[in-house]
Amino acid sequence: MLPALFAAIGHPIVFVGGYGGGPAGFRDTESAFVDWARRYYDWADGNVFAVVIAAGPLEGTIVGTTTMSDFELPHEAAHIGWTAYDPRVWGTAVNAEAKRMLLGSAFDHGFGRIKIQADAINDRSRAAISRLGASFEGIARRHRPRADGTWRDTAVFAVTVDDWPHIRALLDERLDAHAGHPVAFRPMPSH
Repeated sequence: MLPALFAAIGHPIVFVGGYGGGPAGFRDTESAFVDWARRYYDWADGNVFAVVIAAGPLEGTIVGTTTMSDFELPHEAAHIGWTAYDPRVWGTAVNAEAKRMLLGSAFDHGFGRIKIQADAINDRSRAAISRLGASFEGIARRHRPRADGTWRDTAVFAVTVDDWPHIRALLDERLDAHAGHPVAFRPMPSH
C-alpha cells in the first residue's frame, strides 16, 4: 500500500504546507518515500489508515492517509493526524467524509475529545479543519521540529463529544451534497 500512497501524496505541493516535516520531508522516489513512511507514521501505537475511494470513477484508488493515535484512555482523548490527500481530491468531500467516519467511531467508542492539528503555516489545512467545525484552541509554539531543522508552531483544534451532535449534522449536510462518492478506510501495513 505504501507505493500506492506515494502515487497519491508523493508530490511537493502536499509537503509545502508542513506535512511530513515540510518541504525537506518530501521524498521524490517511491523507495525513498516508503523508507520515510516506515519511520514517519505511528505504526506501533496508532491506527494508520489508507483513505480509499469506495465508489465512482476513482473506485479502489488510495487517495490519502490518516491516523488515529496519541490515545489517552483515562482522559478519553485521542488525536486524528498524519493526514494528507492526493491534490486531485482537495476541495472535495473526501476529508469531510474521512473525518466524519473517524470522529463518529471515536465518539461511539467512548472518547470525549479528539485533537486535530496542523503546522501553523499551513493555511489550507487549517481552513479544512475549521470547515469541519473543530474549535481552534490556539498555537503550540515551537512544538515539533521540521525536517529542515526549523521548529514548527502547531495550530491546535479539537472536537468534543459535546460538540459532536452539531458537527455531525454539519458534516452529514455537506456529505449529502456529494452522495455517491464515499470513502473507505483500509488499515495500512508498514511493509
